[in-house]
Amino acid sequence: MHALAERPIERSSAKSFIRLTNVGKTYAKDATEFVAVSDVSFEIASGEFVSMVGPSGCGKTTVLKILAGLHRHSQGEISIGTPEEPFTPGRDVGMVFQQALLLKWRTILDNVLLPAEILGLPHAESVERARDLLAMVGLEGFESRFPHELSGGMQQRAAIARALIHDPKLLLMDEPFGALDALTRDKMNLELLNIWRKSGKTIVFVTHDIAEAVLLGTRAIVLTARPARMAENIPIAFPDERNLDLRTSEVFGSYTRRIYRLLGVG
Repeated sequence: MHALAERPIERSSAKSFIRLTNVGKTYAKDATEFVAVSDVSFEIASGEFVSMVGPSGCGKTTVLKILAGLHRHSQGEISIGTPEEPFTPGRDVGMVFQQALLLKWRTILDNVLLPAEILGLPHAESVERARDLLAMVGLEGFESRFPHELSGGMQQRAAIARALIHDPKLLLMDEPFGALDALTRDKMNLELLNIWRKSGKTIVFVTHDIAEAVLLGTRAIVLTARPARMAENIPIAFPDERNLDLRTSEVFGSYTRRIYRLLGVG
Protein backbone atom coordinates (compact mmCIF):
# COMPACT_ATOMS: atom_id res chain seq x y z
CA MET A 1 0.00 0.00 0.00
CA HIS A 2 2.78 2.42 -0.89
CA ALA A 3 0.31 5.04 -2.15
CA LEU A 4 -1.29 5.26 1.30
CA ALA A 5 1.69 5.10 3.61
CA GLU A 6 0.88 6.62 6.98
CA ARG A 7 1.75 10.30 7.05
CA PRO A 8 2.56 12.47 10.06
CA ILE A 9 -0.39 14.69 10.94
CA GLU A 10 0.39 18.36 11.44
CA ARG A 11 -2.13 20.37 13.39
CA SER A 12 -0.43 23.70 13.85
CA SER A 13 -2.94 26.48 14.49
CA ALA A 14 -0.57 29.08 12.98
CA LYS A 15 -2.38 28.87 9.64
CA SER A 16 -6.01 27.85 9.58
CA PHE A 17 -7.15 25.76 6.64
CA ILE A 18 -10.83 26.60 7.19
CA ARG A 19 -12.12 29.93 8.51
CA LEU A 20 -15.78 30.80 9.11
CA THR A 21 -16.66 34.24 10.49
CA ASN A 22 -20.24 35.08 11.52
CA VAL A 23 -21.61 32.76 8.83
CA GLY A 24 -25.38 32.49 8.44
CA LYS A 25 -27.82 30.92 6.03
CA THR A 26 -31.38 32.05 5.32
CA TYR A 27 -33.71 30.24 2.95
CA ALA A 28 -36.57 32.03 1.22
CA LYS A 29 -39.74 30.27 0.09
CA ASP A 30 -43.08 31.77 -0.90
CA ALA A 31 -42.09 35.18 0.48
CA THR A 32 -41.22 33.57 3.82
CA GLU A 33 -37.70 33.54 5.20
CA PHE A 34 -36.37 30.62 7.20
CA VAL A 35 -33.15 31.07 9.19
CA ALA A 36 -31.25 27.77 9.27
CA VAL A 37 -27.91 29.09 10.56
CA SER A 38 -27.65 32.33 12.45
CA ASP A 39 -24.06 33.03 13.52
CA VAL A 40 -21.26 30.46 13.25
CA SER A 41 -17.54 31.20 13.55
CA PHE A 42 -14.65 28.75 13.84
CA GLU A 43 -11.25 27.87 12.41
CA ILE A 44 -9.85 24.45 11.56
CA ALA A 45 -6.20 23.63 10.95
CA SER A 46 -5.07 21.23 8.26
CA GLY A 47 -5.16 17.63 9.47
CA GLU A 48 -7.61 18.18 12.32
CA PHE A 49 -10.54 15.89 13.07
CA VAL A 50 -13.33 18.21 14.20
CA SER A 51 -16.68 16.99 15.47
CA MET A 52 -19.69 19.23 14.97
CA VAL A 53 -22.39 18.37 17.47
CA GLY A 54 -25.85 19.73 18.19
CA PRO A 55 -29.53 18.76 18.35
CA SER A 56 -31.16 17.06 15.36
CA GLY A 57 -32.29 19.64 12.81
CA CYS A 58 -30.23 22.46 14.30
CA GLY A 59 -28.39 23.33 11.07
CA LYS A 60 -25.28 21.14 11.24
CA THR A 61 -25.87 19.70 7.77
CA THR A 62 -26.41 23.19 6.38
CA VAL A 63 -22.99 24.24 7.70
CA LEU A 64 -21.48 21.12 6.15
CA LYS A 65 -23.08 21.89 2.77
CA ILE A 66 -21.73 25.44 2.95
CA LEU A 67 -18.23 24.00 3.52
CA ALA A 68 -18.75 21.67 0.55
CA GLY A 69 -19.78 24.55 -1.70
CA LEU A 70 -23.23 23.03 -2.21
CA HIS A 71 -24.98 25.99 -0.53
CA ARG A 72 -24.05 29.65 -0.57
CA HIS A 73 -23.98 31.38 2.79
CA SER A 74 -26.24 34.40 3.28
CA GLN A 75 -24.01 36.34 5.63
CA GLY A 76 -20.50 36.36 7.03
CA GLU A 77 -17.26 35.20 5.47
CA ILE A 78 -15.81 31.78 4.66
CA SER A 79 -12.36 30.87 3.45
CA ILE A 80 -10.89 27.43 2.79
CA GLY A 81 -7.27 26.82 1.82
CA THR A 82 -3.96 28.61 2.20
CA PRO A 83 -1.34 29.83 -0.30
CA GLU A 84 0.64 26.69 0.53
CA GLU A 85 -2.45 24.47 0.33
CA PRO A 86 -4.89 25.93 -2.22
CA PHE A 87 -8.42 24.59 -2.26
CA THR A 88 -10.73 23.90 -5.21
CA PRO A 89 -14.40 23.21 -4.31
CA GLY A 90 -15.60 19.94 -5.79
CA ARG A 91 -12.17 18.59 -6.57
CA ASP A 92 -10.82 18.89 -3.04
CA VAL A 93 -13.91 17.72 -1.12
CA GLY A 94 -14.96 14.18 -0.26
CA MET A 95 -18.37 13.56 1.31
CA VAL A 96 -19.84 10.66 3.26
CA PHE A 97 -23.54 10.64 4.12
CA GLN A 98 -25.70 8.74 6.61
CA GLN A 99 -26.55 6.21 3.90
CA ALA A 100 -23.72 4.69 1.85
CA LEU A 101 -25.56 5.48 -1.41
CA LEU A 102 -23.65 2.85 -3.38
CA LEU A 103 -24.90 2.10 -6.89
CA LYS A 104 -26.39 -1.39 -6.66
CA TRP A 105 -25.45 -2.36 -10.21
CA ARG A 106 -21.76 -1.57 -9.76
CA THR A 107 -19.20 -3.68 -7.94
CA ILE A 108 -17.57 -2.27 -4.81
CA LEU A 109 -14.42 -1.45 -6.76
CA ASP A 110 -16.41 0.33 -9.46
CA ASN A 111 -18.39 2.24 -6.82
CA VAL A 112 -15.15 3.49 -5.29
CA LEU A 113 -13.87 4.49 -8.74
CA LEU A 114 -16.94 6.60 -9.58
CA PRO A 115 -15.55 10.04 -8.47
CA ALA A 116 -12.31 9.34 -10.32
CA GLU A 117 -14.30 8.61 -13.48
CA ILE A 118 -16.33 11.80 -13.11
CA LEU A 119 -13.18 13.87 -12.60
CA GLY A 120 -11.40 12.18 -15.51
CA LEU A 121 -8.49 10.91 -13.44
CA PRO A 122 -6.08 8.35 -14.98
CA HIS A 123 -7.77 4.96 -14.87
CA ALA A 124 -4.83 2.67 -14.05
CA GLU A 125 -3.62 4.88 -11.21
CA SER A 126 -7.17 5.21 -9.87
CA VAL A 127 -7.68 1.45 -9.84
CA GLU A 128 -4.46 1.00 -7.89
CA ARG A 129 -5.49 3.67 -5.40
CA ALA A 130 -8.99 2.21 -5.09
CA ARG A 131 -7.54 -1.19 -4.22
CA ASP A 132 -5.20 0.41 -1.66
CA LEU A 133 -8.10 2.31 -0.11
CA LEU A 134 -10.29 -0.78 0.08
CA ALA A 135 -7.46 -2.58 1.84
CA MET A 136 -7.06 0.36 4.24
CA VAL A 137 -10.76 0.24 5.21
CA GLY A 138 -10.69 -3.54 5.64
CA LEU A 139 -12.38 -4.55 2.39
CA GLU A 140 -9.54 -6.26 0.58
CA GLY A 141 -11.01 -9.24 -1.24
CA PHE A 142 -14.44 -7.64 -1.62
CA GLU A 143 -13.64 -5.62 -4.76
CA SER A 144 -15.86 -7.72 -7.04
CA ARG A 145 -18.80 -7.97 -4.64
CA PHE A 146 -21.98 -5.94 -5.07
CA PRO A 147 -23.44 -3.66 -2.36
CA HIS A 148 -26.24 -6.07 -1.38
CA GLU A 149 -23.58 -8.65 -0.50
CA LEU A 150 -22.06 -6.39 2.18
CA SER A 151 -23.29 -5.46 5.64
CA GLY A 152 -24.26 -1.88 6.46
CA GLY A 153 -20.93 -1.21 8.14
CA MET A 154 -19.00 -2.64 5.19
CA GLN A 155 -21.00 -0.48 2.79
CA GLN A 156 -20.06 2.61 4.81
CA ARG A 157 -16.40 1.59 4.65
CA ALA A 158 -16.73 1.44 0.87
CA ALA A 159 -18.37 4.88 0.92
CA ILE A 160 -15.41 6.27 2.87
CA ALA A 161 -12.99 4.75 0.35
CA ARG A 162 -15.04 6.32 -2.46
CA ALA A 163 -14.84 9.72 -0.76
CA LEU A 164 -11.04 9.43 -0.61
CA ILE A 165 -10.38 8.10 -4.14
CA HIS A 166 -9.60 11.53 -5.63
CA ASP A 167 -7.33 12.42 -2.68
CA PRO A 168 -9.44 15.34 -1.39
CA LYS A 169 -8.00 17.80 1.11
CA LEU A 170 -11.24 17.94 3.11
CA LEU A 171 -13.45 15.02 4.15
CA LEU A 172 -16.98 16.00 5.23
CA MET A 173 -19.08 13.37 7.03
CA ASP A 174 -22.78 13.86 7.76
CA GLU A 175 -23.81 11.43 10.53
CA PRO A 176 -22.28 8.55 8.56
CA PHE A 177 -22.90 5.93 11.26
CA GLY A 178 -26.33 7.07 12.39
CA ALA A 179 -28.15 4.19 10.71
CA LEU A 180 -25.89 1.47 12.16
CA ASP A 181 -26.50 -0.63 15.25
CA ALA A 182 -24.58 0.35 18.40
CA LEU A 183 -21.87 -2.33 18.17
CA THR A 184 -21.19 -1.70 14.47
CA ARG A 185 -21.15 2.04 15.14
CA ASP A 186 -18.51 1.61 17.86
CA LYS A 187 -16.38 -0.47 15.51
CA MET A 188 -16.75 2.08 12.71
CA ASN A 189 -15.71 4.89 15.04
CA LEU A 190 -12.44 3.12 15.74
CA GLU A 191 -12.00 2.29 12.04
CA LEU A 192 -12.49 5.95 11.15
CA LEU A 193 -9.87 7.08 13.66
CA ASN A 194 -7.46 4.59 12.07
CA ILE A 195 -8.28 5.89 8.58
CA TRP A 196 -7.73 9.47 9.75
CA ARG A 197 -4.33 8.63 11.22
CA LYS A 198 -3.26 6.89 8.02
CA SER A 199 -4.60 9.48 5.56
CA GLY A 200 -3.86 12.69 7.45
CA LYS A 201 -7.02 14.27 6.04
CA THR A 202 -8.83 17.25 7.51
CA ILE A 203 -12.18 15.84 8.68
CA VAL A 204 -15.38 17.59 9.75
CA PHE A 205 -17.72 15.03 11.29
CA VAL A 206 -21.36 15.96 11.97
CA THR A 207 -23.24 14.09 14.70
CA HIS A 208 -25.95 14.60 17.29
CA ASP A 209 -24.35 11.91 19.47
CA ILE A 210 -22.36 13.71 22.17
CA ALA A 211 -20.29 10.68 23.20
CA GLU A 212 -19.34 10.05 19.55
CA ALA A 213 -18.29 13.68 19.14
CA VAL A 214 -16.01 13.48 22.18
CA LEU A 215 -14.53 10.10 21.24
CA LEU A 216 -13.63 11.15 17.70
CA GLY A 217 -12.81 14.83 17.68
CA THR A 218 -9.63 16.70 18.43
CA ARG A 219 -12.15 19.49 18.97
CA ALA A 220 -15.92 19.62 19.34
CA ILE A 221 -17.82 22.50 17.77
CA VAL A 222 -21.09 22.76 19.67
CA LEU A 223 -24.09 24.32 17.91
CA THR A 224 -27.33 25.38 19.58
CA ALA A 225 -30.84 24.43 18.52
CA ARG A 226 -32.12 25.97 15.28
CA PRO A 227 -31.15 28.43 14.06
CA ALA A 228 -27.61 27.23 14.69
CA ARG A 229 -25.36 29.49 16.75
CA MET A 230 -21.98 28.77 18.20
CA ALA A 231 -22.24 27.55 21.77
CA GLU A 232 -18.57 26.69 22.22
CA ASN A 233 -15.48 25.35 20.47
CA ILE A 234 -13.97 22.76 22.82
CA PRO A 235 -10.48 21.25 22.45
CA ILE A 236 -10.56 17.50 23.25
CA ALA A 237 -7.31 16.59 24.99
CA PHE A 238 -7.09 12.87 24.25
CA PRO A 239 -4.26 11.09 22.40
CA ASP A 240 -4.82 10.18 18.76
CA GLU A 241 -4.57 6.49 19.70
CA ARG A 242 -8.04 6.32 21.22
CA ASN A 243 -10.15 3.37 22.27
CA LEU A 244 -13.60 2.70 23.71
CA ASP A 245 -12.23 2.50 27.26
CA LEU A 246 -11.94 6.29 27.20
CA ARG A 247 -15.72 6.50 27.54
CA THR A 248 -15.50 5.21 31.13
CA SER A 249 -12.96 7.83 32.20
CA GLU A 250 -13.78 10.83 34.34
CA VAL A 251 -12.24 13.18 31.77
CA PHE A 252 -14.52 11.80 29.06
CA GLY A 253 -17.50 12.27 31.35
CA SER A 254 -16.51 15.87 32.05
CA TYR A 255 -16.48 16.64 28.32
CA THR A 256 -19.88 15.07 27.72
CA ARG A 257 -21.41 16.82 30.74
CA ARG A 258 -20.02 20.13 29.52
CA ILE A 259 -21.64 19.69 26.11
CA TYR A 260 -24.94 18.58 27.63
CA ARG A 261 -24.99 21.75 29.73
CA LEU A 262 -24.24 23.90 26.70
CA LEU A 263 -27.24 22.32 24.97
CA GLY A 264 -29.47 22.87 27.97
CA VAL A 265 -29.73 19.22 28.97
CA GLY A 266 -29.20 18.11 32.57
